[in-house]
Amino acid sequence: MSARELARLIHARRVSAREVMTAHLERIARYNPTLNAIVARLPDERCLALADAADNRASPRSWGAQVEEGSLGALHGLPVAFKDTEAAVGFPCTQGWPVFRDVMPTADSVVVARLRAAGAIPIGKSNVPEFAMGSHTFNDVYGTTRNPYDVTKTAGGSTGGGAVAVATGMLPFADGSDLGGSLRNPANYNNIVGFRPSMGIVPPEPGSPSFGFSVRGPLARDVDDVGWILSVMADTPALAVIPERRFAGVRIAWCPDLGGLPLDGQVRDVLEAQRVTFEGLGCVVESACPDFAGAEDIFLTIRRRRSWDTFGPLLAAHRQAIKPEAVAEIESGAGITDGDVAAAIAAHEVFRTRVQQFQAGYPFLACAVSQLPPFDAALRWPGEIAGVAMDSYISWMKSAYLISATHCPAISVPAGFTPGGLPVGIQLVGRSGDDIGVLQLAREFERATGVGRRRPSPPV
Repeated sequence: MSARELARLIHARRVSAREVMTAHLERIARYNPTLNAIVARLPDERCLALADAADNRASPRSWGAQVEEGSLGALHGLPVAFKDTEAAVGFPCTQGWPVFRDVMPTADSVVVARLRAAGAIPIGKSNVPEFAMGSHTFNDVYGTTRNPYDVTKTAGGSTGGGAVAVATGMLPFADGSDLGGSLRNPANYNNIVGFRPSMGIVPPEPGSPSFGFSVRGPLARDVDDVGWILSVMADTPALAVIPERRFAGVRIAWCPDLGGLPLDGQVRDVLEAQRVTFEGLGCVVESACPDFAGAEDIFLTIRRRRSWDTFGPLLAAHRQAIKPEAVAEIESGAGITDGDVAAAIAAHEVFRTRVQQFQAGYPFLACAVSQLPPFDAALRWPGEIAGVAMDSYISWMKSAYLISATHCPAISVPAGFTPGGLPVGIQLVGRSGDDIGVLQLAREFERATGVGRRRPSPPV
């Protein structure tokens, strides 16, 4: 069932939160030992006690009676495992780093507080890469999260644990964050939906820098659930129900490789086969692409400076405990001056204006989420794509982080599978602020293809 269906049944007292929790705990017991998606999990008896408490709060009336509207939170009785970069009282916040193994927050993050207030039942955390850096979920605290479609492959990241848990039914939905693709990439690799909303839709933590590219957003098994969960995370009821819309005559810029990025042939084949789907929806699909000149330098300059500001103080004391990719990332920001940041911010405004001018003619863009299918989980990062060498641990993510630089809403929706059975998603990008439009187009594509209904059957 969808998360929304489950919540509706709980609200109507047609199923209990205990029954819902029991079903998810059974999935966790079956799949998590192999896939390693949910970490720092509460014991089963504690999870069931929390579900019983939720049932007791629901209604003292007879079983099956409708609960008074508004008396329960939207997510009442649904289990959740918060991303292990989010502060959540009662759970460690390791960020995938051994030095933080025993860090126990004393207050919830904004997102955690909103999900709790909506009635979700916390049962653990979802696994991440160290410091959430990179789109491959492995660390020295909890180990590697594996892809349920092929356990020898990566689950993506940084919200890799959340994506696997949702894909396999261990959770009905997951929260996540996305700086350079951390919601879209794992959704793509696990055949679910991941949405990067417009900047500011979900508020950042108090005291966060005013510049950058990081957002929070949802993962779910279908687009309607994504909009519904986002409405809670953003405290924006208008997102809870996506209005119906037809797309006859709407122009879509078709640009799978964003103007020349290396793209694996299997990914390209899946995407090109779906061009006709948009045409079948009545869209006018034309080969076109914004000018991304300078976008990579803008993104990397700001990302590296923020990495230095956030993690630089840790290097002196803990350098040997930090993965080499993170060390290089953090140190690369040491020499970036305030003047460099100011210049990057100014260049970013010019770039965004250029993108907006392009979007005046094309309200939507379709492209790859990731430039290659899920790769070997034993690799730290892929060394090449389509014969082109990658020069850093994030070089293979350009199709995601160039879109991050636009500050536009972007969604990953299941689009197909490689001949070997690995998922491939498509990335749909809309105008800044048109989050509803992106959700509407994604839902029409989802309905037309049905690809997202294919679930994995991982070994146990």
